[in-house]
Amino acid sequence: MTNALQWAIILQNTFKLYKITPQYLIVIRNFAMHIFCYNKNALSMNRYKVILLFVLAIIMACSPPKKIQQSTATTASKMAAPKVKNIIFMVGDGMGLGQITAGMYMNNNYIVFEEFPVVGLSKTSSSDKLVTDSAAGATAFACGIKTYNGAIGVSADTLPMPTILEAAEKRGMATGLVATSTITHATPASFIAHQPSRKLYDEIAADFLNTPVDVMIGGGWYHFDGNIRDDERNLLDSLRNKGYLVDTIGDNKRLPAFLDSIPRNTDKIAIFTAASSPKPVSEGRTYLKNAAVLATERLAQSNEGFFLMIEGSQIDWGGHANEVDYIVTEMLDFNSTIETVLDFVKRDGETLLVITADHETGGFALNPKSVMNDSISAGFTTDYHTATMVPVFAYGPGSEAFAGIYENTAIYNKMMNALGLKQE
Repeated sequence: MTNALQWAIILQNTFKLYKITPQYLIVIRNFAMHIFCYNKNALSMNRYKVILLFVLAIIMACSPPKKIQQSTATTASKMAAPKVKNIIFMVGDGMGLGQITAGMYMNNNYIVFEEFPVVGLSKTSSSDKLVTDSAAGATAFACGIKTYNGAIGVSADTLPMPTILEAAEKRGMATGLVATSTITHATPASFIAHQPSRKLYDEIAADFLNTPVDVMIGGGWYHFDGNIRDDERNLLDSLRNKGYLVDTIGDNKRLPAFLDSIPRNTDKIAIFTAASSPKPVSEGRTYLKNAAVLATERLAQSNEGFFLMIEGSQIDWGGHANEVDYIVTEMLDFNSTIETVLDFVKRDGETLLVITADHETGGFALNPKSVMNDSISAGFTTDYHTATMVPVFAYGPGSEAFAGIYENTAIYNKMMNALGLKQE
């Protein structure tokens, strides 16, 4: 009987390690008990032992241990992981969970972020303040450093820092910037300019001539107009001389169709959607989706891949104004644009889509009187930014790296690693 117990223990451990089904185990157990408990013939017993060991050997060979199976599966998964050729980085300026939730409840309880398999949280502080601004927040994304509020692409010591867009350009990738603010505003500017203050709009505009970004779409052409600039430099002509298709169309009704009509093989594109800041969605601005499609289709022609930043700028402005309708309409415009971009990402298979916010604005919260698809009753704690963490959503190859909680600067590092770009 002692031998039977010993063999039963062996069988039990084998079952755990080799994932033998209970049916197999019962048969072998009964076989073992027959051998050791009922067979008194030593010779026969030895024969049965041999048979039993032979059966076990067959089962072990057919069912490798769990750890080996997992290791093999992991290795195969790594080998099959698709390469990241392109990154589309989308920023909902001022977009916290409150803004996302309000948009969702005013959109039949649906928001596109529900389709994203990877969600993280970003810590948004700047180098000198717990509450960041858009300049320091965007510089963290673009350069991977914490800097002071108001800094555009420079360190806390005001030294110019290379951006991910510039690194992509150096490797021969196509690049683009799209915004519903002026193109010289803090977020787009931080990817291409290097200035000690976000308020130096004319200087920021001049920096656009130093990096040959392939597509730029946003407001603010007066920062490029020699008739308005203090130095009288006509940067619009300078862009044309560099081969850009330049247009200062400011008609919100004609703008979407105009963007759709631009040939996708156009070498370089600079479309200014307003003299200063574009109007909000509530006043007829609808170009963000069309601009995103134009930029994506144009940049996708690059054999070397592309980096594209798209900003839903005015979610933030609704927060500053403490206006619920402003927040919701801008949030839904951004949501619609994401849906279109996500369709491209799903078809392409080599594009990583990352979406986040530079900070939350307004301390925006939904209150009990809110009604689905009807109205949002909200409260605000401030008309400025807050220090709350903001969500990060990722989809596509390499998206798993964006899970967890991390500093906003880590988003730069994760994107650089995904594209295999070297940090200078």
